[in-house]
Amino acid sequence: MKSVTVYDIAKEANVSVATVSRVLNNTAPVKKETRERVKELIDKYQFQPNALARSLIKKETGMIGIILPDITNPFFPEVLSGFDQEARKKGYTYFLCDTVSANADDAEQYVRESQYLNVLAEKQVDGIVMLGGRIDLAKPGKELVEEVVDVGKRLPVLLINGRIPGAGLPAVASDERFGAELATTHLIELGHRKIALVGGYRHMSNTVQRTAGFTKTMERYGLEVRKEWLLHDGFSVDSGTAFMDRLLRLPDRPTAVFCLNDLVAIGVLKAAVKAGLKVPQDMSIIGYDDIPFASYSIPELTTVSLRAHDLGRTAAEILHKMITKSKVPKTTLIKPELVIRESTGAPAPH
Repeated sequence: MKSVTVYDIAKEANVSVATVSRVLNNTAPVKKETRERVKELIDKYQFQPNALARSLIKKETGMIGIILPDITNPFFPEVLSGFDQEARKKGYTYFLCDTVSANADDAEQYVRESQYLNVLAEKQVDGIVMLGGRIDLAKPGKELVEEVVDVGKRLPVLLINGRIPGAGLPAVASDERFGAELATTHLIELGHRKIALVGGYRHMSNTVQRTAGFTKTMERYGLEVRKEWLLHDGFSVDSGTAFMDRLLRLPDRPTAVFCLNDLVAIGVLKAAVKAGLKVPQDMSIIGYDDIPFASYSIPELTTVSLRAHDLGRTAAEILHKMITKSKVPKTTLIKPELVIRESTGAPAPH
């Protein structure tokens, strides 16, 4: 039996394909008798429009491409949850492209990003969202920039918590520096004067911004930023454990540790407890991101919430506006919030 197409429905109903599209998608008024005639034929043939037919009619596929690194990082699913909730309301589904595989280095990750950018453009998705990867670099290479710019000329590309210098691409981002200021101010107001900063990578923009917020706040209160208490090169639990082991070997220890993400903070907490320290009585620990694990640790982790769900939801709203040719701001900033739990307190008296 021949499958019925939108063109067959239009021909039998003696209307245009555009009219059938309006009835199917309820996108514009159609005369009552015409609508009923079209609906009768749709029911008669049990017609289900496929994605290709919709794309021919509406010049849209209803598909969005999302490129991100390492879906196992708890932060990304939180963002995707908010994005999915809003995108589904607007009729979108999406391709999820993870650029990190086991033992892959940065170079391989960027190759995968390039491959996904090309594949998604070829599939004529309505828009692309990028999280992490090259958009997290403080100074991405010229070729990495040009690839994204070229795709951005062909279809909407939105960045989440990142940037491509000189590309002029819209972005939705948390105010990273402000979040670090919140965390540092909290520790200082508790009475801490000896504060370490651990985690992140010097070549990544989020590390640069968070470190700048920490440094600015310490200087504002007239406190020293000590070089031996600034430890970078890691965003994992294992790196947090290693950072804490290094701090504990120093003759002069900090009384508080600001960790540049929650995974690092969990590693720092683990090492502190193994060393016989009580948290927060002997040492305060604060994280960044507010991933679900932060409230499950013992003690529960004080952290900075990037409002990941709101970040994703707002990104879906902005991308929809881009797809429908509405005007959008170059950058939409989401203000982080301090979440005070059990891992921070006043320093022990000397």
